Amino acid sequence: MKIISNAKIFSFSILLLLPSTSYSLYEKPKNHIKTTTFVSKSFEMGLGSIAAKTFEDIKFPKGHIGIKSFDAELVNQEGNSIPSYETYLYHWFAIKYHKNITMSLNPKLHRPEDAFFKRNEGTCNGGILSHYWGFRVESRGTSSNILDPFAIEQGNPTKIKKGYEEKWLFNIMVIDTRGAQDKKCCIECRCDHMNLPKDFYNVTRDIHNQPLTTNYKGGFQGSRRMVSFRYKISWVDWNKHQVPVKVYILDSTNRIRSNGSKIIHDCQVEYTIPENGDGDSPHVQKANIPIEKGGYLIYGTAHMHSGIVNVTLYGQDGRTLCTSTPKYGRGNEAGNEKGYLIGMFVCYPQPGSIKIHDGEILALESRYKNEFCSGAMRHFYIYLAEELP
Repeated sequence: MKIISNAKIFSFSILLLLPSTSYSLYEKPKNHIKTTTFVSKSFEMGLGSIAAKTFEDIKFPKGHIGIKSFDAELVNQEGNSIPSYETYLYHWFAIKYHKNITMSLNPKLHRPEDAFFKRNEGTCNGGILSHYWGFRVESRGTSSNILDPFAIEQGNPTKIKKGYEEKWLFNIMVIDTRGAQDKKCCIECRCDHMNLPKDFYNVTRDIHNQPLTTNYKGGFQGSRRMVSFRYKISWVDWNKHQVPVKVYILDSTNRIRSNGSKIIHDCQVEYTIPENGDGDSPHVQKANIPIEKGGYLIYGTAHMHSGIVNVTLYGQDGRTLCTSTPKYGRGNEAGNEKGYLIGMFVCYPQPGSIKIHDGEILALESRYKNEFCSGAMRHFYIYLAEELP
């Protein structure tokens, strides 16, 4: 039974630990980290096909816990990692929601309050970028680890209404580029795939520029295969030694406006880099984003697309808080595909060294190659701790 609709949810580094940032915060008490790998329900992909899937009530660690890492990728039916040049993971988002476990089994009697999203602390309004974890295929090479004693708190019973359960869903989009001549062009489509006409991706014309017959199914003729979404979660049982961090996802297309005293964060999520003859200078997108509740910066990285140069988060006084740069593949194996974006650099500042103040206006500046690109994204993930151990 589908409780939550497939709404528009968009909410995307190689970990380089330099000697100055490689350290252990605490020797005691040691965290007893648990790790489990889960696999989603399989779905079929054919050459040239696109799949947009929402999996509700996914398997997730139970109880009052602190998440230490969350990694994911596409695998085939044998459990092997799939290279991006075969089937491309366009995006994946892990989204939290609360569900009324006492509600009627009759869908006609369901109320809006029977199931609702519990978004992160980010500034975008409504359901935009409401997820906690999620990138593109570059998540294979982007560290999600959180240093001790910090963790993302989940399952706190004091924050779950009586009669409700905390649950999670995945929203994913996958593009099969086997057989395509220009694979990278195929993966840079706009991902506004909601509310489109039926068979939108198959609409085309024949060699005489006439519409194809209504029974045309589209795509390339070739082999089909089953793929799954595999994800690995590490966590600890919550106790007094854990320090919670809050998840913020910022968008450099955020258009700030106000309605009286209320600040409205009108995030565009994605945009188009227009054709420009000046290809030597990067295309720069910048947003000034006020943060209502600050904290100490514990983690920072970016979700971008191929063609990214770098993205930097600045404090209101101009100080650099974090710069995330890309890593591109050089080989053929999954996770190192030549020419593909395979990871983003992660910032791990010394805890307590960088503080974002309440009400501070942050500047998010992203730089892409100055080449035409549709559906470009420029999102920045930061974890903030309100207190230190």
